[in-house]
Amino acid sequence: MQIRLPNNWNPRGYQRPLWRYLEKGGRRAVAIWHRRAGKDEVCLHWTACAMHQRVASYWHMLPAYAQGRKAIWTGINPRTGVRRIDEAFPQPLRQTTNEQEMFIRMRNGSTWQVVGSDRYDAIVGSPPAGIVFSEWALSNPSSWGYLAPILEENGGWAIFITTSRGRNHAKALLDFAKGTEDWFSEVLTVEHTDSISLQAVERARAEYRGIFGDEAGDALIEQEYYCSFEAAVLGAFWGKEVRDAEVQGRITNLPVDPMLPVNTAWDIGVDDAMAIWCFQVYLDRIHVVDYHEGHGHGFDHYCKWLDERNYHGIDYVPHDAKVREPGTPGARTRIESMFLLGRKPQLVPNLSLMDGINAGRKTLAWAWFDEKRCSKGLDCLREFKTEWDDDRHVFLKTPAHDWASHGADAWRYLALGWRAPMRPEEPEPPPDMRGMDEWTYEELWRLARDERRERV
Repeated sequence: MQIRLPNNWNPRGYQRPLWRYLEKGGRRAVAIWHRRAGKDEVCLHWTACAMHQRVASYWHMLPAYAQGRKAIWTGINPRTGVRRIDEAFPQPLRQTTNEQEMFIRMRNGSTWQVVGSDRYDAIVGSPPAGIVFSEWALSNPSSWGYLAPILEENGGWAIFITTSRGRNHAKALLDFAKGTEDWFSEVLTVEHTDSISLQAVERARAEYRGIFGDEAGDALIEQEYYCSFEAAVLGAFWGKEVRDAEVQGRITNLPVDPMLPVNTAWDIGVDDAMAIWCFQVYLDRIHVVDYHEGHGHGFDHYCKWLDERNYHGIDYVPHDAKVREPGTPGARTRIESMFLLGRKPQLVPNLSLMDGINAGRKTLAWAWFDEKRCSKGLDCLREFKTEWDDDRHVFLKTPAHDWASHGADAWRYLALGWRAPMRPEEPEPPPDMRGMDEWTYEELWRLARDERRERV
């Protein structure tokens, strides 16, 4: 039995430039295509071809592992009623299919698996020779930093497909690709593809407005169908404030002032994730000069990183820093570990989550950022958003827990602690240094009493 790949499928006209680039051996592509333009479909069929050109492991990566089952593994082609993966990877070419692990092994030895950017560094098995980063704008950008050297070493390829989600890491990667000769880059809106009628888009706009309100509904349409990077991220807590900082020129080249201490604000994750903002306090503003995030390292790693940059000041930490480090009974608390490593930890006020979010919003109005050193942290601030409840059609008050959470939590702690260095209480001047009209009644009464005692 002979099976031709791609299986019973051909790229549409607007999909052909990307397909031809990949057929000619292209290894890096960024495709910002509108919703329902067939991004995943193209990549699934290309991966099936690549698996039979080179025996290796291949991944289809979603922002979160849990999304993969609904979006890719069980996704149905509405035109045929067949699972998309069954169309792209025909059953006769398969050796095994693991429904639980969302894993396929082909008869020639190649493997394909659905994975998540939320656990990119915990995936076991052979390193991939090809990765599709689906919904890249919502994915953890650190996943590419971790996986890029692997693909570079083994000559593998990577395709980044997404709709726009504000001016975040997806926009930055697109800008980079545009200026790099061997990268493919493309932005396709509904006006470019004609795959969805403008009447259908306007019907969707009316529906979105009814669900989310006029402003949010329009932003969602601009984002989903017109690939606008300027549209507000739906449900973002601090999106407007970060845009204001961009427009006002407060995201720029920001040198570190050697005459001022560099304070830090930490999010200490329970899963060994850590995020640190580094900032300097002036009378009328704060300069946020650096951001660092990591996973699976001890406090010594982060303290060494700070020491190498001479970042020494107050280290603002949440109340869970009083918890003992995981390990043997009698282990040191996290604060004790920081003291022993030469840091100066200080607990921030233990306020509610929403109080911290409001403090973060107000602090953004005072903040200037270094554009390069804080780029990953700024992405976290842009993407920190609430969750949408599909059943009740409302935004929840609780933030979505995703890759942006650690940087956003560290910003909350910065917002709750940064004013402390600006509030030194000046000593009260002695009474005889003030005019009589500035004295209180009690002070005048005490003065008269003391004078009577002296006369006696």
